[in-house]
Amino acid sequence: MPKFAANLTMMFNEVPFLQRFRAAAQAGFEAVEFLFPYDHAPEEIAAQLQANRLQNVLFNLPPGDWAAGERGLASLPGREQEFRAGVAKALTYAQALGTPRLHAMAGLLPQGADAARHRATFIDNLRHACAEAARHGITVLIEPINPRDMPGYFLNTQADAHAIREEVGATNLKVQMDFYHVQIVEGDIAMKVRRYLPHIGHIQIAGVPERNEPDTGEVNYPYLFGLLDELGYDGWLGCEYRPAKGTVEGLGWLKKV
Repeated sequence: MPKFAANLTMMFNEVPFLQRFRAAAQAGFEAVEFLFPYDHAPEEIAAQLQANRLQNVLFNLPPGDWAAGERGLASLPGREQEFRAGVAKALTYAQALGTPRLHAMAGLLPQGADAARHRATFIDNLRHACAEAARHGITVLIEPINPRDMPGYFLNTQADAHAIREEVGATNLKVQMDFYHVQIVEGDIAMKVRRYLPHIGHIQIAGVPERNEPDTGEVNYPYLFGLLDELGYDGWLGCEYRPAKGTVEGLGWLKKV
């Protein structure tokens, strides 16, 4: 039986962030994820998790200047010290929240940039992040993201992500597989799950192509949920989708799983 975590950045937007924890619990979720916790003190978020008996299963390292369009620092030459400071900040939050996984966003590859240099920076930064995270028993994740939603993102395919994972060589580095991004970039989701599952640290879901509830669009989620059960996946499925007509109103799919 799949376990679902509500993504509080995209879901329950009807209320302010700190109120979304209660809303998620009332809707039946036992776990949550979100992009970034840094607008709130870790103690505030920890209190919401405890009060609503929720686990936090994932959030992202600081991404740089998100409002200005930055989408991560891990592959950006010249930003290594800022990345390392972000690792330390994220680990402080993770320890306070009991979070077992942190996603290191790769960042955007500028047009005409030296891709090999960015890749080398990515690998070096990931080795540092993994070494620091390992001290606390935390897994670092990297995620291929489709270039339609995030043009210029450094990492787009499962094969590239796993090649980088192997080169980094850290046992606590895994790949975050978002079925939405996989379907848009390369498809063949089921076979990629079969191939890479031992090295997948977290899975996310959304309908394709609109990124609404997973019972809409072209992906057969009931089949994929059954496949994950067959293969023995015991991790969480992050619901990183945009509700089409309201979060609670769109949760009919969850009752059918």
